[in-house]
Amino acid sequence: MTTLLITHPSFLEHDTGPGHPERSDRLRAIDKVLAHEAFNALVREEAPLRDDLEEQIERAHTAAYYQKMRTAVQHLDHSTHLDGDTVASPGTWEAALRAVGAGLHAVDAVVAGRVQNAFCAVRPPGHHAESDRVMGFCLFSNAAIAALYARARHGAERVAVVDFDVHHGNGTQDIFWSDKNLFYGSTHQMPLFPGTGAMREEGVGNIWNAPLKAGDGGERFREAFESRILPALHNFGPDILIISAGFDAHERDPLAELRLVEADFLWATEKLAAQAMVHCQGRIVSYLEGGYDLTALARSAAVHVKTLMDVGA
Repeated sequence: MTTLLITHPSFLEHDTGPGHPERSDRLRAIDKVLAHEAFNALVREEAPLRDDLEEQIERAHTAAYYQKMRTAVQHLDHSTHLDGDTVASPGTWEAALRAVGAGLHAVDAVVAGRVQNAFCAVRPPGHHAESDRVMGFCLFSNAAIAALYARARHGAERVAVVDFDVHHGNGTQDIFWSDKNLFYGSTHQMPLFPGTGAMREEGVGNIWNAPLKAGDGGERFREAFESRILPALHNFGPDILIISAGFDAHERDPLAELRLVEADFLWATEKLAAQAMVHCQGRIVSYLEGGYDLTALARSAAVHVKTLMDVGA
């Protein structure tokens, strides 16, 4: 049993333009660090373009939204803004579809027992995309789609997403809101974009937000995880765990003001892996979300992936 790394060259072709924080260099930085010999044991596979992508996307998004995105993005010959933050280019449609496909492929591999866990190094990210709304660099809600696919295709009755990106995953929360068999737990800075994520936002008892304030560091992050996220996850008892792994809570990140370091992401990964071993035979699919300082992103992704490898060894 080992860890599967899923990525694809098309993710570099999603061109957001000069000065945009969600840029191709993010994946180049991760690719470079994961080329080190310490990661030789990774199983490396490409994110597929699958025949069932439309069907799977429409488990999380409305059919009208999918068609709207396809019309707007599929045949672009120039870059355009889908909203104030989200840019599409001629390479975006393939990248967005393969980003979804990465999670479906990861779920298949993990549930089949071919690997212990998987990390999807993809872009565009996904956790801000609501069921009918593009938002925050995100076209499709990658993690939510993977969660609903795990249930529909593999019979996973209870699926959890835990999100430690510095920005609240409003899209995942929106899609999960009314379904008691889907769990969403998030640590994030608040107030901050997108403005959601208060503790009172509870869905049907399946939403667990643990907001942090600007300047909070590892001690407060770990306290929030241990007092709120991990107990709720344990009580939920997932059949598979999906991580929205954003690394923009790092102290170097330019888009927020939390003070985490690599050791905090390592710790969180260990804690989540321990929960997965208790409840779902260690089955984890991790999705890259944010992280905009290239050095911090590469180092943080490296410790996250290495920890997944260690627990799967």
